[in-house]
Amino acid sequence: MLLSIDAASERPIYAQLADAVRRAVARGELRVGEKLPPAGEVAIGLGVNKHTVLRAYQELRDEGLVDLRRGRGAVITSLADEIALLRRDAARIAERARGLGVSPRTLAALLQIPSPTRSDEGRTA
Repeated sequence: MLLSIDAASERPIYAQLADAVRRAVARGELRVGEKLPPAGEVAIGLGVNKHTVLRAYQELRDEGLVDLRRGRGAVITSLADEIALLRRDAARIAERARGLGVSPRTLAALLQIPSPTRSDEGRTA
């Protein structure tokens, strides 16, 4: 898997790396059980600090997409299969919206789900 960053982007490098892994999972390029490249190799290849890569991997771990284990590295979890199913569902929704004449902008607005704030986490309704 090839990870890349846009040095001109205002988005933090760790976030760009995490986004690249998410996209690869969504496209089916990374599957359950596959290992991500070691953080040190990615850091050297991109000319960034190893801790930047580790921060991206930790963010993916916190989302449940990656399992981090000493000696095993970063491994894609079963959440990848669920994401692949969501991608297919999203494609069906997009196709239906096109058939109904719903604009991409309107569809995107319909799919916007507010992220929980820190104070909302852990609370149930």
